[in-house]
Amino acid sequence: MLSIIQAAGWPIWPLILCSVAALALVFERLSALRRARIAPDGLVDEVIGVTRQSMPTADMLSKLADNSLLGSVLAAGVKVVALDPRCPEEQIREAFESAGRAAAHQLERYLNALATIASAAPLLGLLGTVIGMIEIFGSQGGSGSNPAQLAHGISVALYNTAFGLMVAIPSLIAHRFFRGRVNESLHEMEQGAERLLHHLRRLPVRQF
Repeated sequence: MLSIIQAAGWPIWPLILCSVAALALVFERLSALRRARIAPDGLVDEVIGVTRQSMPTADMLSKLADNSLLGSVLAAGVKVVALDPRCPEEQIREAFESAGRAAAHQLERYLNALATIASAAPLLGLLGTVIGMIEIFGSQGGSGSNPAQLAHGISVALYNTAFGLMVAIPSLIAHRFFRGRVNESLHEMEQGAERLLHHLRRLPVRQF
């Protein structure tokens, strides 16, 4: 591996940095987008069951908000109803939407950076290719070609092109995978908030 890096020349170092950054982002997103941290199974049913008896206390709402991203969205709506049992539906929906936007921001974190790496890596590989071609033509002096410099220029061109694609393709696949998971999670949170909203609307005021 070290011999390949040496043969590719300095243009490969930006690609190595991109690969390290992409790998770190992938592991971070794999951890952050785990289902247990986004929308645990049965959470909506549990909140609905609790609110059938009485409104949760402030401490319970705080624990719900810390439970997961879906929990933070549900807690925002329940908190509005707990503070004002006669609040209109629009106010509850607005609380859900505001918390949902904050959750969406957390879900989409670093995805733009991963997409940027996927787009920039082939260009960096192309840059290495161009530099290698320049070295190839620069090695053709008036006294004839220099085989060593010619081989070095070709290696710089080919190694950088290949490494750029090796970084870009997995990054693009990871970005599409995480984007799909984010969209699925947002849809699930939206459905959960809608279920809780309909439940809160049907609760009699005397329970509060």
